[in-house]
Order: sequence, then structure tokens, then C-alpha cells
Amino acid sequence: MMIASLYFGWFFMPILCIMFCLNLVSILKKVKNDEKTAKNTVWLTISFTLIMWSIAIIASADIY
Repeated sequence: MMIASLYFGWFFMPILCIMFCLNLVSILKKVKNDEKTAKNTVWLTISFTLIMWSIAIIASADIY
């Protein structure tokens, strides 16, 4: 499980970070124009959670 988590964090972290940044910019543009931001907020939250989870798993791998 730990090895799979390490590979996930290593290979998918750039994709998650790009997804996070694109959704953040999209939310900022939509807030400026008073548009709905629910879908982008969900994706922003999911990507942020996966980024933090990956960092935590990689950091805890050093313990073992």
C-alpha cells in the first residue's frame, strides 16, 4: 500500500497541482463575473485533498 501511495504521489502530483491552479483561476474569474462556482469548488477541494494526502503519505514513508 505504501509503495502504491508513493508512486501515486510522485507521478500524479504535477497533474493535481495543475488541476488545482486551473480551478482556482476559473473560480476567481467566475466570482468576478457573478457566475456559479460549485463545480469548480468541488474539483478544487478534491485536488487539494489529494495533494495534501500525497504529501502526508510521502512524509510518513520516511518513518518506515
